[in-house]
Amino acid sequence: MYEITKKHRVSPAVEKAFPAEVIKQIWQVVGLMAKAGQIVTSPVAIIFSDDFTDDECYAMMIQGDVAPAQEFPIAYSGEKTFLGHAWILIVKDRPQTITIDFSEANDLPDELKNL
Repeated sequence: MYEITKKHRVSPAVEKAFPAEVIKQIWQVVGLMAKAGQIVTSPVAIIFSDDFTDDECYAMMIQGDVAPAQEFPIAYSGEKTFLGHAWILIVKDRPQTITIDFSEANDLPDELKNL
């Protein structure tokens, strides 16, 4: 599950809403957790805290009731316009790819819905 050799796919909406540096670090966390055997289900959800510093923000990976939620920092000193929306990202392990997309539960603005 979540083999690092699989292709990575990010939805156009996530690419537009999140800085590439943040997405890259999410992939790194998924890879590290998968390698350590800490991801035990698919899909997993990633939520973001509204707390941040000038050079760091915080996210949490949630695996439902099969494993404890895991908080992780994201080093990022740019504009944090992606925070404060209560957006949920879903990471799915598919046969050939691992994907990151918005959860259907999100109330996305029109410019992200139509991508």
